[in-house]
Amino acid sequence: KKYVMEKEVHPVEVFAGTSAQATIVKSILESAGIYCFLKDDIMGTLLPWYTSAGGAGAVKVFVSDADFEEAKAIVEEYEKNIQ
Repeated sequence: KKYVMEKEVHPVEVFAGTSAQATIVKSILESAGIYCFLKDDIMGTLLPWYTSAGGAGAVKVFVSDADFEEAKAIVEEYEKNIQ
């Protein structure tokens, strides 16, 4: 996808989990052509309780608000398949 800076892009959290899960989700989203990034990857791995209450969902995946709906559908499909 090409991003034309006609409007502001706002990052939105689309997933939170372990470092391994977040990396898988990031890979799936990038394969679908959605730019995304991880937040708290290092701190969420070393000190998960520092980045998230109880240490659950310590590593987060963010996408552009313009891609949120498409990314959320992909993440929901991923979550259905891991249970």
